[in-house]
Amino acid sequence: MSTDDQTMGGPQPRQWSWQDRARGSLLVGAALIPYLDQETGWRIFPTAYLPDRLLVSRAGELEQNVDALQQAAGELGLSLTRQRLDGTPLEDNEPVEPGFPGAPTVLRLQLDPGDSTAVPDAWQVLQRARRITRSKLTGVGLDHIVSIDPVQLNPFTHTNPFTHTNPFTHTNPFTHTNPFTHTNPVGEYAAPGFGGRQPVAWVGPAPTRTPDKRIKGRRPVVAVLDTGCGQHDWLPDSIVTRQVLLDGVPLGLTDQADPEVYPDLYGPLDGEIDPVAGHGTFIAGIIRQAAPDADLLAIRVADALGVVAESSLLTVLEQLGVLLWRHRHGKPGGRPIDVLNLSLSYYHETPEDGLFDLALFDVLKALRLLGCVVVTSAGNDAIDRPAFPAALWCWPGANNGLEPDEGTRQLSVGALNPSRRSTALFSNVGDWVNAYAPGAAVVSTMPPFQGGLQPTSRDDYGSQRRESLDPDDYRGGFAVWSGTSFAAPLVAGRVAAELTDALLTGGPEQLSAERATQLAGEAISRAVGQDAV
Repeated sequence: MSTDDQTMGGPQPRQWSWQDRARGSLLVGAALIPYLDQETGWRIFPTAYLPDRLLVSRAGELEQNVDALQQAAGELGLSLTRQRLDGTPLEDNEPVEPGFPGAPTVLRLQLDPGDSTAVPDAWQVLQRARRITRSKLTGVGLDHIVSIDPVQLNPFTHTNPFTHTNPFTHTNPFTHTNPFTHTNPVGEYAAPGFGGRQPVAWVGPAPTRTPDKRIKGRRPVVAVLDTGCGQHDWLPDSIVTRQVLLDGVPLGLTDQADPEVYPDLYGPLDGEIDPVAGHGTFIAGIIRQAAPDADLLAIRVADALGVVAESSLLTVLEQLGVLLWRHRHGKPGGRPIDVLNLSLSYYHETPEDGLFDLALFDVLKALRLLGCVVVTSAGNDAIDRPAFPAALWCWPGANNGLEPDEGTRQLSVGALNPSRRSTALFSNVGDWVNAYAPGAAVVSTMPPFQGGLQPTSRDDYGSQRRESLDPDDYRGGFAVWSGTSFAAPLVAGRVAAELTDALLTGGPEQLSAERATQLAGEAISRAVGQDAV
């Protein structure tokens, strides 16, 4: 396939069919409708989850609850089978081994209707088991759907994004009425010209990087779990590792449906590129600007719709933990990971009172105890409802049963407007957000996409091509975009930059977890202090 084919908005991977588009355009999760549980008094909030499985976040607690879970499933015409996170089966008495010392043990409980006509619903099984045990049944929870959330496009809190009008068919933005009279000031950030994704010209030099021959130690490493990373002059293979391996096996998604290569995989055949196409490349470019000396690990976990199952995310996080643990202890096959960027989130149905499952918290805590700084985005729904994993720490006034931070701090990042004097209206806020950075109308890198939309006007002069701005021609390699997704990597990059001097100038290749935590704490204090509201 030619380079032009790969960057155009229309073509898809070879043998990509309407069946592929149809399957991918449908969200596989179930929506949990909010209600008040009359029996327990628990208030249930909306979320999205995979209906055919449960997650056990602390496998040691399963034994005391397994009978109740089996009974609950049986009453609904279902059976439960124990699996590893990757879906491979476990024998009844087979122990679940943690990926590395200090890591949690997490497993899946797969719901199977067998020969019955029952439709699996993990929420019904969980609530029924709670009633049987007359307890909160902590340690068992739903397999949530985690999403990358461009402004105004969270499919779980908005109408179907594929029925939105095409923003580029609006009248000329310069003939719009005063933007402050618009009926949707939050959605305004998603419009080109107001911070929405659009091409922009970069006129400065590329970030300068210290030559390898001058490095006595090593470079800081930032891992990005997102949509991957496309091709860009700023992001060569010498800087970005696009296939991270653990014992020869790649981490994350490796299928052809790559939104950093094929920008129009799902939705209608209208030439408009997918909402999250280029998301990971944009994040990588922000880190490149903030920390020119850092190396990046770009791991694709989200599909072209920007969604990933919590269990799949946990699998990759555990694998990263194995790599980092090996590195810290000088074991073969390890590699350093100093900062982890997670520009994705979900909303939990029971975010307080210790009711929520602890799988994601436990895995992130294990990484922080190894000296890795975890940076998360706060979300773009303009609300103060805690979003996970951003709110998975013991924040002031929290009623979540979590113990105070151990290891490095977790940073939960909201977005500032370009003035750096006000919070972007789309940004989630609350006491659980502990850092802010510019995240509105940010400039960064994009793959050389060229979608099917056209300039509004063209008038050639002789052999000279003259036309108005093409709204989705990213062959210049840069774009403007908005979201807490882009505030988080700026903070991640700043932390990496603050670690740079200590790592480049020497010291042991394998830092101890204690020393790494000390350096990270100092770096966080300096990095977070750069912006305040």
